[in-house]
Amino acid sequence: MPESLENRLASIQQKITAACAKAHRDPDTVALLPVTKTFDAEVVRGAASLGLRRFGENKTQEIRQKFEALSDLNLQWVLIGHLQTNKARDAARFASEVQSLDRLSLAQALDARLQAEGRALDVLVQVKTSDEPSKFGLEPAELPVFLKQLASLDTLRVKGLMTLAVNSPDAQAVRACFRSLREWRDRLRNEGFEQVQRLSMGMSGDFELAIEEGSNEVRIGSAIFGRRDYSH
Repeated sequence: MPESLENRLASIQQKITAACAKAHRDPDTVALLPVTKTFDAEVVRGAASLGLRRFGENKTQEIRQKFEALSDLNLQWVLIGHLQTNKARDAARFASEVQSLDRLSLAQALDARLQAEGRALDVLVQVKTSDEPSKFGLEPAELPVFLKQLASLDTLRVKGLMTLAVNSPDAQAVRACFRSLREWRDRLRNEGFEQVQRLSMGMSGDFELAIEEGSNEVRIGSAIFGRRDYSH
């Protein structure tokens, strides 16, 4: 009999608590963002019945579909995948937060769409902390200038930084990515960017390391919802 969603969620929450204890941190300072990409609306409905209200998605079309299918639940949808500029309209209309803001052209497109929608959006700046060509993100050294540019876009509320660590069995290499993001966050705050507080880092395979290095939001998908089916 497959393990239930409720049991898997409880297991992840226990591991988050244990990682916080190891790092001498309060578990209340680490949020869990369940990632429901490729899982259908009924799976999300089941998760919502367990008290979850914010869900991460990689694609705007999945957010739109689930937003409409689950409109009775008043859920919050967080875009964590790479966002093409021509998809800014759906992000501005259906997402409550975008964690993958990584270039000025996207910020301007979102701002224009948000003004048309009459709303604002929380954003995290995605930062590239590894050399992997498959990873998106702003180069860390570009952060101060980028944040100054974002200050003129009133519809975007910058809340923090996001990264994906290197895909490696070397725990120290993974830690280095997370540590780099934390150090950049601290540096930015010292330079007057007080709004840059959150660190979204850590996924199913490395979230415990991320917590030890200062993450305050972990993005967990398969460890909660099971293996994904990419065939459809």
